Amino acid sequence: MAESREFFTTKTVAQALAGFRPARRTPAQTVPLAQALRRVTAGAITAPHPLPGFARSTVDGYAVRAADTYGVSDGLPGYLDVTGAVMMGQEPTVAVRPGTAVAMPTGGVIPPGADAVIMVEYTTQAMPGTIEVVRPVAPGEGIVRADEDLRQGQAFLRNETMLRPQDLAMLAALGITEVQVRARPRVTIFSTGDEVVPPQTPALAPGQVRDATAIALAALVTDAGGEPAYAGIIPDDPGALEKALRDALPDSDVVVVSAGSSVGTRDETASAVAALGPPGIWCHGLAIKPGKPTLLAECGAAGAEPGVPVIGLPGNPRSALVVFRLIGMPLIRLVGGCAAAPPDPSTRARLSRDLASAAGRLDVVQVRVRDEASGRVATPVFGASALLSVLTDADGYIVIPEEATGLDAGSEVDVTLYA
Repeated sequence: MAESREFFTTKTVAQALAGFRPARRTPAQTVPLAQALRRVTAGAITAPHPLPGFARSTVDGYAVRAADTYGVSDGLPGYLDVTGAVMMGQEPTVAVRPGTAVAMPTGGVIPPGADAVIMVEYTTQAMPGTIEVVRPVAPGEGIVRADEDLRQGQAFLRNETMLRPQDLAMLAALGITEVQVRARPRVTIFSTGDEVVPPQTPALAPGQVRDATAIALAALVTDAGGEPAYAGIIPDDPGALEKALRDALPDSDVVVVSAGSSVGTRDETASAVAALGPPGIWCHGLAIKPGKPTLLAECGAAGAEPGVPVIGLPGNPRSALVVFRLIGMPLIRLVGGCAAAPPDPSTRARLSRDLASAAGRLDVVQVRVRDEASGRVATPVFGASALLSVLTDADGYIVIPEEATGLDAGSEVDVTLYA
């Protein structure tokens, strides 16, 4: 009797993103602010004091009482006596009294008695010590309040937020030089296959291929906020793969198996992953082109200790990298505690030709983007799934959703750009 083979039980990409939500999260750690870029906060951060902390001028001009400028105009100017000046970085040594003004630099401390700053452009020096004012100002104009940026105790960074350069600027302004963040997920990457050899192999024997996928996966892991660890090439031996995976689990937050779930070896890979313990395989097959033979699992859970997510990727490098962008990178961010990552750069473009698609399957199409006289145009790049040149020739990709049966030439599409 012929040995039965596993059939794909596919999930949609949307189902995988929404339903495959392993409980594993990396622990919190404290890092210096200079090392916190793109790290994920391990708790909300609140302002220890108001910011900027003092009322300051937003323009070069004169601190005044707004009431002293009411009714002035080019035809009916007002006159104020200049009684002093505020120096940058210093407390004011003079107050504003009725009928007077104090010279102000941008960023200077508002002196007592003033409730507005009039721009220097709306004044002229009528005589030494006196200015002519030709425009009225309202109370608060030209001034930033002491707590206008942040109030004391205000939560300005939520838990599970990926820190951006502007967030680091706010932390530095508050004097916060260390921040609690999630540890970077440790992602162990395996390549498999008797035909796969290291990239440094000088000459290939017939049938051999250099491992082109692992280095790219490691780069994508880094982009997702993880720490990649390359664990080498495992031969087509289910016992060897199971042992390598089992040995990797204690030191991994995520495990990625490259070239281990193509049609010829998917049963062996699935068996090796299933042997690693519960909860086990979540799905083996995604409704996506390219990249259908993808495996998602969570393995090695013990008691209250959550399991380690395992991703089995297709054998073709292009398919593996496409799937990993859509599924693997969000999973790494999830394990690293990131609730919502910043969106990838994108652009709108007009499709240059018709694209066919099968309903019920997400199609990822690589495109080149060019600016033409008629506007921005996206031109599909075609080729077999084994061809890496399809990716290297592309500026980005478009996604044809599961419910569509294709896109017409001239359609406006969203292109996700490769950074």
